[in-house]
Amino acid sequence: MNLAEFKSSLTRNEPPATLPVPLAALWWDAKGDWTRAHDLVDELESQEGMAVHAYLHRKGGQTDNAEYWYARAGRQHHRPDLNAESQSLIEYLLPTGATK
Repeated sequence: MNLAEFKSSLTRNEPPATLPVPLAALWWDAKGDWTRAHDLVDELESQEGMAVHAYLHRKGGQTDNAEYWYARAGRQHHRPDLNAESQSLIEYLLPTGATK
């Protein structure tokens, strides 16, 4: 899947079954379902899952909780703008070279 395919998949009712969990969480977030997105990464201990978890808490206004998850994830994707951060995470989680 590339970035254009990810974005076009947002017209569906469910994310593609092949999406890794952190990317599926960002898919649900893009659909406006923060709770479902958070539920997917809430106990995910991978660096990718923790980065998405941090972003979601920041978006939800829980700054202290977000800072905890950013620290655990290494803060690679933190951006001043939430949209830029989401885009960075999506591009990072797509297979190498798939953003074109």
